Amino acid sequence: MPAKKTNQLPKALPIKEQAILLQLSCRVAAVRSREQFAAMLQDSTHLLLNEKYHLLCLMHDTAIPALFVCGNDANLLHHPDMIELMQGRQAADAIWQMVVKKKEPATCSIAALRKKFPEVAWLSALQETGAREIMTIPFSNSDSITGFFCFYAMRTGLFSDDKCSLMQWLTAVMGNAMVNVLTHERMEQQLKKISRYKQQIENEHSYLLEENSRATAFSEVIGTGEAMKQVFRMVSQVAGSGSTVLLQGESGTGKELIARAIHRSSDRQHKLMIKLNCAALPPSLIESELFGHEKGSFTGALEKRTGKFELANNSTLFLDEIGELPLELQAKLLRVLQEKEFERVGGTQTIKVNVRIIAATNRNLQKEVEAGRFRPDLFYRLNVFPIVLPPLRDRKEDIPELVQHFMERFAKNAGKPIRKISAQALQHLRTYSFPGNVRELEHLIERSVLLSSGTVLSNIDLPASAIRPAAAEDKDNFTIKTLDEMQRSYILKVVKKCNGRISGIHGAATRLGLPHSTLMSKMKKLKITKEHFVEGK
Repeated sequence: MPAKKTNQLPKALPIKEQAILLQLSCRVAAVRSREQFAAMLQDSTHLLLNEKYHLLCLMHDTAIPALFVCGNDANLLHHPDMIELMQGRQAADAIWQMVVKKKEPATCSIAALRKKFPEVAWLSALQETGAREIMTIPFSNSDSITGFFCFYAMRTGLFSDDKCSLMQWLTAVMGNAMVNVLTHERMEQQLKKISRYKQQIENEHSYLLEENSRATAFSEVIGTGEAMKQVFRMVSQVAGSGSTVLLQGESGTGKELIARAIHRSSDRQHKLMIKLNCAALPPSLIESELFGHEKGSFTGALEKRTGKFELANNSTLFLDEIGELPLELQAKLLRVLQEKEFERVGGTQTIKVNVRIIAATNRNLQKEVEAGRFRPDLFYRLNVFPIVLPPLRDRKEDIPELVQHFMERFAKNAGKPIRKISAQALQHLRTYSFPGNVRELEHLIERSVLLSSGTVLSNIDLPASAIRPAAAEDKDNFTIKTLDEMQRSYILKVVKKCNGRISGIHGAATRLGLPHSTLMSKMKKLKITKEHFVEGK
């Protein structure tokens, strides 16, 4: 007989059973978890049926595991076939087809079902735990059957007509409870999914704000000299390929700008380029920054954090100062580059990513490998397409263009009418070596603009190291000497350095690249005697 609506209880039922079913109907709306459902079902079965029945509740639903709840039979719960069922194999098997076809309760012996449906593995699990008889009762949601309850007993003859009627009513009430739980679970899954997307958007937004606040003011690399033209050619060759790029060069040469240029010229430009400075964080935090962490994975991990690799999925990850990465993390980075997957710190879920790597360093990684401070396998993995950025002292033809750009920007920010730089000031900049490269030039122009007045930048505030007091002193105290005087002074210094020895392997003649006899003749001509270098005269 099909399940009836729970608010139409048969008047023939005893008052006790009607009261129990009405109480269950009122409690259905409050059931939110599988644990609550299982407890409620077991209590009601005991109160209504007053027999030791065991039960399975199965759903034909692809979004949830097939086994919804299993009774308190521990042997059945730990059976391999039931474990497989609980882990997600759906219940749309021969038993399900039989229930759907009949659309009414059916009682049968387990042995008979095993012979008829030998392919249904969970029936063998029931038989092995001692079950002898089973009753299947379908329940429906709207017009379609969505699941069924399986009551099974350890002896035959327990499913009388009165018991079957109660079981049908119980199934109708608890079926609604099961639907409520499933609806709640789906809502929870959707909310978690929305929360993950929201967190990802917030992370990307926060990262974008952070990057914008720290980004350099000019959005493209400036330079028309031959050295930078070669760099631009290499960028155009590699940008669209998706290959790993290793940027090498001194600090301040613009490695991050070149990385951004590569990203903007690639097919990943629609997503944000993610950046991590490997030298800016202590080793204990770099792993969490790269791969993220789960809540409670370590002291201070108060919430789940999305790592840079996860943020950079289908985009570009710029690893600045890669030479500073500790050895133990180099191995983990290598695994991600090879396998394209990782786990968050404290997590077990494997996350697959599609990330393009651009690494940068001011170190000579080849020498770091030889010194044992950098893994050779990681170096070869990163060194797919190396680009070496020239220092500013090797591209001084770009200085006027860079100066003009910085000068206009800082003059505008400072509200000053500076429009050009004097020829003398520009010459001073051309003669300076710029150990800090373009970054030093940028800060130097900013400082000079702030200290200047008028429309022409005529005074450059060069650092004290750019002035050569020794050279100026040499110019003022310059004394003209004859060649003989200079030779005499130099030979004396060499002979004293050799502790007065003239010949032999460690003698002055060998050091000067002269035959012993030639040096003796020169010393005689210059009137250098033993007393001069022995006594220090």
